Formats: sequence, structure tokens, C-alpha cells
Amino acid sequence: MEKIKIEAHINVRVESIWNAYNSAEDIMQWNHASDNWHCTSSINDLRIGGKFKNRMEAKDGSMGFDFEGTYTNLEPFKKIAYVMPDGRHVSINFESKKSATDIIVIFDAESENPIGMQRDGWQAILNNFKSYVEKTYANTQTGQSL
Repeated sequence: MEKIKIEAHINVRVESIWNAYNSAEDIMQWNHASDNWHCTSSINDLRIGGKFKNRMEAKDGSMGFDFEGTYTNLEPFKKIAYVMPDGRHVSINFESKKSATDIIVIFDAESENPIGMQRDGWQAILNNFKSYVEKTYANTQTGQSL
């Protein structure tokens, strides 16, 4: 099974990024690949053996799907790994760089869609996450008020 790697450099401390990546309330704000989609619900039981389920829907109501998995490895502020119902594995690494964080996601490709489409879709979601946390948390790191 081919693995796909995406990454982002985010100008926010790892502690804030970790919380935004794992809070159901935050997930619904950033977890979509394009502006015509949204995440309508999120359930997240962040523990080994715990499950998550995020509902993704087109804003026009034409389609939707559940994105879900079971956690297999957790190292707070460093790593999250999970397996999806179809057996594909995902690993998310958080590399702290003082006041910034690099996120590296490696996931097993699926066979229905082209590799480039999968990479672009997952990267778009990660880019939305980056924009969300930089906008939401950037000023709180310097002590400035919004």
C-alpha cells in the first residue's frame, strides 16, 4: 500500500495546536477541504482504543460521509496514530520548534482515487487547520489581545 505524506509549518506553539487538532468544537471549524464543504459534527475520544467520527457534508446537501478511526498510538504533543475502518493507517507527528510547530501526516493511500487527488485533499484540510490556528491562536502567544 502506497503511503502519502503531507506537512505544514504552523506559527503556533504545539500546546495550542494539539488542543485545536483534538477538540471536537475546533475540528468542526477547520476540518474541510474546500469552502463548499463543512464538518457538521465531531466526536473524539482521544485515548488508545478510543474512536473519532467527523461528519463531512457538502454545504448544498448533495453528499456527505463519515470520516472515522480508532486510535492506536498517542504521545501527547508529539504523535497521534489511528487506523480507519478499511484498515488504512495514519500517523500525525507534531514537531515543536519553540513558538512554531511542524505537522507531518503520513497515511496509507486508498485505491478509489488518484494519489494526487488524495494528497491534495488531505493537504487542503491541513492548510485549513494551519489558517485556523494561526488566526485563532497567534496573538495569544505574544500576550497581545485580539
